[in-house]
This record gives sequence, structure tokens and C-alpha cells, in this order.
Amino acid sequence: MLKRRATRGAAMVEILVSIVITVFGLLALAGLQTRMNGAMLEASQRAQAVALLQDIHSRIQANQNQDTAYITASAAGTGDTAPEDCSTLAAPTRAQLDLCEWSNALKGASESVAGANTGAMIGGRGCVEQLQVANVTSGICQPARYRLTVVWQGMNATVAPASLCGANEYGADDRLRKAVSTHVVIPLPGCS
Repeated sequence: MLKRRATRGAAMVEILVSIVITVFGLLALAGLQTRMNGAMLEASQRAQAVALLQDIHSRIQANQNQDTAYITASAAGTGDTAPEDCSTLAAPTRAQLDLCEWSNALKGASESVAGANTGAMIGGRGCVEQLQVANVTSGICQPARYRLTVVWQGMNATVAPASLCGANEYGADDRLRKAVSTHVVIPLPGCS
């Protein structure tokens, strides 16, 4: 009879230990799920940034004769003064219209929920910087080069990007600023 009670007590302890181990495992899975959701948001924002980067790249390539008009003095997008309705611009050039539309895309104007723009990254901004001025002098033929950058606020602090686009716009910790950049070269056909 004593052996039977000891066996029941041992079985009960084993069940309790199994429950505790299972609870810790489920809590670990919940934490992993939270981290995975954060990583998926970061990946989604990066994909949106790359799409917006490709958008302005295509616009500049399609309008090469106005390439210098795309240079931004300050970041386009969140916090700029571009109107929501680009058709209200007074006699805009193609470049001004492109920059206005790009600014609205960076602000997430393509999608809204309850009147708030939600179609882009958190705090999306973009910059177009000239790295090299075109020189059509015979024998030199140096094409214009531009750096296009899209920045946004990430969820986790990493290393602050080298690009100054949107610097100090995401709070005290600039390590939350994420960036993707590319270059565009405007060819000089017929230059020799």
C-alpha cells in the first residue's frame, strides 16, 4: 500500500514538471512569434522602400533632360510641404510633378485607414543628391551621377546609415533610421 502511494505521488510530480516545462515552451514560442512579427514588418518596410526607390529612379531615367530638377534640398515625404493633390501645382514641370507624387507615395498616400495614410513605411522620406555634374567637354565626357535614398523609421536600433538623408528625424536615437540607396547615371549620347 505504501509503495502504491509513493508511485502516485511520483506520477503527480512528473505531471506538474511536464506542465511547467510546457508552459515555458509556450512562452518561448510567444516571444519568438513577437520577434518574427517585428522582422516581417521590417522586411515589408524595406520592400516598400525599394519599390519607392525604383519609382523615382524610373522617373529620372524617363526625364533625363530635366535631371538636375530632381535634386532635393531637403528630404521629400514625411514633413515636407508637397500638396496632397499634385494637380494643384501651378504650371509644374514634369520633374516637379514627379517629386510631388513621389513625396505623397513616401507619405503613404496610396492607402489610408480612417483618414490616415498607411501605404508606406513609418516616417518615409527620400532624397536625390547629385554626386557628379555632367561635363560634355570633348575628351572628358563625364555623365551626371545621382544618389537616390529612401529612409524610414525601423523597429530595432542597428547602425545609423552613412547617408545623411533624414538624419536626426527619427528621435534621439539615429540608429532607428533605416535606409536604402542606389545611384543613377545620366548618359551622354554622342559625347566623344
